[in-house]
Amino acid sequence: MINDGALALRARMDAGEVSAVEVMQATLDRVGEVNASVNAIVSLRDKDALMREAAHADAGPATGWLHGIPIAIKDLANAAGLPTSMGSPLFAGTVAPKDDIMVARLRAAGAIVIGKTNTPEFGLGSHSINPVFGATRNPYDTSRSAGGSSGGAAGALATGMLSIADGSDMMGSLRNPAGWNNVYGMRPTWGLVPSEPVGDTFLHQLATNGPMARCPRDLAALLDTMAGPDPRQPHGLSQPPSLPQIDAGAQGLRIGWLADWDGALAMENGVLGTCEAALAQMGALGVDVDAVAAPFARDALWEAWIILRSWAVAGGLGALYDDLAKRNRLKDTAIWEIERGLALSAMDVHRASVIRSDWFKAAARLFDTYDVLALPSAQMWPFDVTLDWPREIAGQGMDTYHRWMEVVIAASLIGLPVVSVPAGFGGAHDLPMGLQLIGRRGHDAQLLRLAEAWHQATDWPGQRPPDLSGGHL
Repeated sequence: MINDGALALRARMDAGEVSAVEVMQATLDRVGEVNASVNAIVSLRDKDALMREAAHADAGPATGWLHGIPIAIKDLANAAGLPTSMGSPLFAGTVAPKDDIMVARLRAAGAIVIGKTNTPEFGLGSHSINPVFGATRNPYDTSRSAGGSSGGAAGALATGMLSIADGSDMMGSLRNPAGWNNVYGMRPTWGLVPSEPVGDTFLHQLATNGPMARCPRDLAALLDTMAGPDPRQPHGLSQPPSLPQIDAGAQGLRIGWLADWDGALAMENGVLGTCEAALAQMGALGVDVDAVAAPFARDALWEAWIILRSWAVAGGLGALYDDLAKRNRLKDTAIWEIERGLALSAMDVHRASVIRSDWFKAAARLFDTYDVLALPSAQMWPFDVTLDWPREIAGQGMDTYHRWMEVVIAASLIGLPVVSVPAGFGGAHDLPMGLQLIGRRGHDAQLLRLAEAWHQATDWPGQRPPDLSGGHL
């Protein structure tokens, strides 16, 4: 069962081939076999309690397509009765009194929450390491990073501990780990999946929750469960369900390949070649691919990004910084972000948002020609797990802890939907790489159609699963 997707499990359960109890037992057995090697799932619940929940699911009518299917929630989101540490010693062991909106929707669809998935402290940085639970290791090479901030989710998917997972994405937190773990991750159009109605709900538009899976069909089903406006928030979107549209194919779609942004983005050897080989293979699906010149100034995008990001981080974590005792327990990159945000003026933020607006208009013109834009999911292969963050790429120094993930900000800055698909393997250690497929705002289903056609042609997760026990999973 470890290779089954969630929809495949649902079909087998509906046919009476397997029970929720059997699925739960197989899940817990798999966690026991491999989690110690990768450290992807944390705060695992008591086995007896989980088996009772599974038996209860077997005894009652199905409440939704996830009825009886195990899931672990990223440790930035609240799941009632489980700790929400956010990777911080300040919150280690703090038990959530209620579910976040997204988690409540998953439970309403029948999912059984077995624990949490690991993440960096407060989700800052694309390497899932923190002082509470330690580092999540890449299942394809446990000496390497699984990425982040949804590294635990991606690692759990890749190793068959979960069939689906939730993630969140501000600066590639779904896309980088999906690429590095040979699975799929989707950053939806901003506003499609609601956040929590806490604090400001009008201004900050960089981060979103989204689905992760081993196949696009599950990705679409999970998105449909997560999506839908919350009446307490002003920018919510409604779209027709994606899953019924997923088999429409990719024939005739036009992809614009942005590569390294005309040389502006440092790329480790082999990254572009692996992605270009994948794009060439997509041509067999009836897709046209063109190389596209950089459509906007790289330095302007970066300036707007770091202003708006630091402003958002300061807004979220500023109260911790104001308490000196708590400030002293924050990691240095969190303090750096907060202090940058606190030093900004209103006009600094305004100027950054004008750049963001100009980029949105430029991207809209690009989408007049292309249906999808493509970029690598990361600028480098998975790095040494003992590092906090990489200081250089291909000999070019990285001036901030997140500069090495600059390739993801073009979509994040203007809230565009992105699906990270497996692109293949390469580099000195033959490790996975992903490809960002970026769509026009609201065209989430179109991206999932392309991802599904790609999956049917390649099935990278099925073709190259990780080996943690001397044999293929």
